[in-house]
Amino acid sequence: MSKQTYIPALKYNWLTKIYNPLIAFTMPELKFKKTLIQQANIKDNHLVLDFGVGTATLSLLVKNEHQEAIVNGVDVDDKILKIAAEKIKEQNAEIILTKYDGLILPYPANHFDRVLTSLVFHHLDKNQKANSLREIHRVLKPNGELHIADWGKPNHFGMRIAFYFVQFLDGFKTTADNVNGLIPEYLKNAQFKNVETSKSFNTIFGTLWLYKGIKQN
Repeated sequence: MSKQTYIPALKYNWLTKIYNPLIAFTMPELKFKKTLIQQANIKDNHLVLDFGVGTATLSLLVKNEHQEAIVNGVDVDDKILKIAAEKIKEQNAEIILTKYDGLILPYPANHFDRVLTSLVFHHLDKNQKANSLREIHRVLKPNGELHIADWGKPNHFGMRIAFYFVQFLDGFKTTADNVNGLIPEYLKNAQFKNVETSKSFNTIFGTLWLYKGIKQN
């Protein structure tokens, strides 16, 4: 996911400003993000990374529910990081934002207790998915956990038809493995253990799933 080739949150840069209202209007955003946070079982002393922080909605929810946790957000998109910084300032929250090149996460190995990410991996092609998961595995502490919310295998035919809109917007190349239910295989290939596919949410754009993987000692 080099800075030359990443796909913005809504594919086109001019759509970035409407990302927040669009997601809020069309998706059960708070429901699935709060469920993701519950699944992550974050403790007050945890160091947490929001991978692909976007507009910081997930990071702000984490910080609101776990005020003693240290929350970091990383993204490749300057424009969306600016929006995130404005939201964080408005809410007087302490969240550390960092830009990176999409290749190597700017953190040492064995650093984070939890990594959370929402609606990011369907923007990445095969190599980007694999590299990002290897990097996340590297920066997690032993027994640290990765928790993902993203599009996955449709629960029924209607959800598959609905997902064509996402594929049209974000590209068939990056979304194909999501809709084919291959995210757990990517996690296993990146050396995550105890990989789980947990709760699903049917939306007007398709089926969104929560995934989990653990970095073992």
